Amino acid sequence: MPGTPALPALGHQLLGQSAVNPLAVAHSGALIQSVDWVAIAPPLITALAALVVLLADLLLPQGRKRLLGPLTVATLVLALLALLPLTGGAPRATFCEPGGVAGCSYVADHFALVFQLLALGGALIAALLSLHTVAEDELPAGEYWFLLLSSAAGAALLPAARDLATLVIALEVVSLPSFALVAFKRNGRGGEAALKFFLSSVTATAVMLLGVSFVYAATGSLHLAGIADGLGHLPGQLKPLAEAGAALTLVGFAFKVAAVPFHFWVPDTYAGAPLPVAGYLSVVGKAAGFAGLALITNLAFRPYGHTWGLLLAVVAAVTMTAGNVAALRQRSDSAQGAVRLLAWSSVAQAGYLLVPLAAAGYAGSDHPLGATVAYALIYGLVNLGAFGVAAVVARTSPANRLDDYRGLFARNRWAALALAFFLLCLAGLPPGVVGLFGKVVVFQAAVNAGLGWLAVLMAVNVVVALYYYLLWLAKLFTPGGAAAGARVPRPLAATLGLAAAGAVVLSVAPQLVLQVVSGSLF
Repeated sequence: MPGTPALPALGHQLLGQSAVNPLAVAHSGALIQSVDWVAIAPPLITALAALVVLLADLLLPQGRKRLLGPLTVATLVLALLALLPLTGGAPRATFCEPGGVAGCSYVADHFALVFQLLALGGALIAALLSLHTVAEDELPAGEYWFLLLSSAAGAALLPAARDLATLVIALEVVSLPSFALVAFKRNGRGGEAALKFFLSSVTATAVMLLGVSFVYAATGSLHLAGIADGLGHLPGQLKPLAEAGAALTLVGFAFKVAAVPFHFWVPDTYAGAPLPVAGYLSVVGKAAGFAGLALITNLAFRPYGHTWGLLLAVVAAVTMTAGNVAALRQRSDSAQGAVRLLAWSSVAQAGYLLVPLAAAGYAGSDHPLGATVAYALIYGLVNLGAFGVAAVVARTSPANRLDDYRGLFARNRWAALALAFFLLCLAGLPPGVVGLFGKVVVFQAAVNAGLGWLAVLMAVNVVVALYYYLLWLAKLFTPGGAAAGARVPRPLAATLGLAAAGAVVLSVAPQLVLQVVSGSLF
């Protein structure tokens, strides 16, 4: 039987050379796809539930639409449970070309499962925080829950994607519903925040797509493993094209993780969005961006490791410094000052999360990535908890100034104690031991990779961040502020209790998270 002709890469066509990457064909001459439904269950359940919510919103009477919130929460719990059959065994792959895992578009490996846990768990906490927001602010329930589930489905798909087309689509599925979620705030600022978010995101996506097209033109492949193989055997004429494509692709993902200089949208977007949505963006949106950044650097652009390693190290240093300096300048009496402080803090935290990615480029392996994953899990839990307390304070003080937290312990001691613990975790101080351990593993990843200067700068930034975290903490126990606090709705109180309990458990037994640091993630 005659062999199947090879599919030429565009760049090699221009040079008159043939490409390697033949299409495998089944016995009948047609490409046969086998779908592993168990592997794709977490994002699939979430996506199908989003469609169910959309249809239910059309069919249910107005009085029954309050059931859509609990349905969303139950769906996210079910999607998290769907991760259990995928643990403890070999990675599962689907949507594959014949010839091995390298030609698969979806791989449920250790890396994908941990980030799916973070994405779906973060979406679950955001959904619990949203239950009272949707009811009290009279937001359109069907649209809100549909958009939240749609975005969460993209966030669950992205870490398992192993080709650039799926990566870009998943990233946009995360982002596009988020624009509308930000606009739901009805004080006139939601629309402005959503517009800023939309315009800057679309620009970043256009730059990223240009980079992806350059990479495909040079290598002839969209699969991450195929790109790495193609970059390792490029003729000299195509190297500038591939390098430009890699740089532009990294720019797109740098925007998604709010790295400097692509961070300018964060404060206004977080301050203008409903608080559960701001918390969702700070954790789930950021996690999706970091998952994509880790995939393209460590799998697709592996031959350029030292180049992007140095680039990410510089970006990490600038990002953590800019975030902390801006947080220091936040005034106590400014409107939405607490949310803006959390926004700038999330920019600084993005700098810390970039450190192990840079270390992976210098080390030439993916072992340092465990530090990013561990820190992201810790950060996600405590940051969503902090946004939850901000939602409690906003019930009596809609301006959400830092001064509004003065005397919170006298008005609502449990909310004050929870926020105090979350801030100690973010600062890396006992008894927030899990936050301290997270920073230690990130610091160690930089030292082991020979990035001593970056480790020293990170230590300086951690000390700088102590000032504004402890200043906020001190306000909680300072006499003054409002005379009385409003009753906290049960869903909100339960969510805060869940987040605080999780942070306490991880502080007592940090090995539950830190065990992901050891070994390879891919």
